Amino acid sequence: MTPLKDGGRSLDPEGFEPLVGSLAKGGIDGILACGTTGEGVLLTVEERRHVAEAFLAVRPNGFQTAIHAGAQSTRDTVALAAHAREIGADGVAVIAPPYYPLGSRELFDHMRSAADACDPLPFYVYEFAARSGYAIPVDVIQQLRREQTNVVGLKVSDTPFDAIEPYLLDGMDVFIGSEPLVRAGMERGAVGAVSGLASAWPEVVAALVHDHSPEAHLRVTELRDGLEGIPFQASLKQVLTDRGVLLHADVRPPLRGLTLEERTAVTALSA
Repeated sequence: MTPLKDGGRSLDPEGFEPLVGSLAKGGIDGILACGTTGEGVLLTVEERRHVAEAFLAVRPNGFQTAIHAGAQSTRDTVALAAHAREIGADGVAVIAPPYYPLGSRELFDHMRSAADACDPLPFYVYEFAARSGYAIPVDVIQQLRREQTNVVGLKVSDTPFDAIEPYLLDGMDVFIGSEPLVRAGMERGAVGAVSGLASAWPEVVAALVHDHSPEAHLRVTELRDGLEGIPFQASLKQVLTDRGVLLHADVRPPLRGLTLEERTAVTALSA
């Protein structure tokens, strides 16, 4: 999550430390800042720099902090990737730019530019066809790993599992984004999860990844099903404000907060 206030118009500098503390206490190994759950594409480049710096400033020892640098243009993506390297982040991830359905050549050039900008930080291709509007061809990823030595893995948030399988490449660290598919992914060689639900339910996701808990698998499936059709970022922030982790449940427009009915449903699901 990205802590926001003033109706989502401003960053909330007081929210970063308690949020990271909650995640670390819940058994989470680290974060991906400014990703889908973090509303990254709705923030300005300057705001995204501030968010990255704020998370790095409050991380406990051993808590990994990767930065999502994906943006609409290659120029902004490269700038964010380079900034992540400059401030000492632990890795960089980049989603395919949305809106224009880029072909293999454009995607390769875009991703390689970003990976080169953050080198030697580990670079992860972020595959999420539902958000980009198209899938990244596997041969683009294979070419990237041949030509750019810091390309080490992927975050794959696609569903169903058949859409994930082509990206489970030997020698690549693959993280699953859809929590109900984490167990199947790890059985096929994925190394873990980059989870939106972990922002609000870190203990559940930690048990899912670290312990392969059947109960945690059932719980994340229940949570995803229960949140279907309810604004996701606002739901997680509501849970965190109810617990006193965040002071505000604000999201960046055009995302919206919860209706009373939605809030009641989220509260019941959290309980």
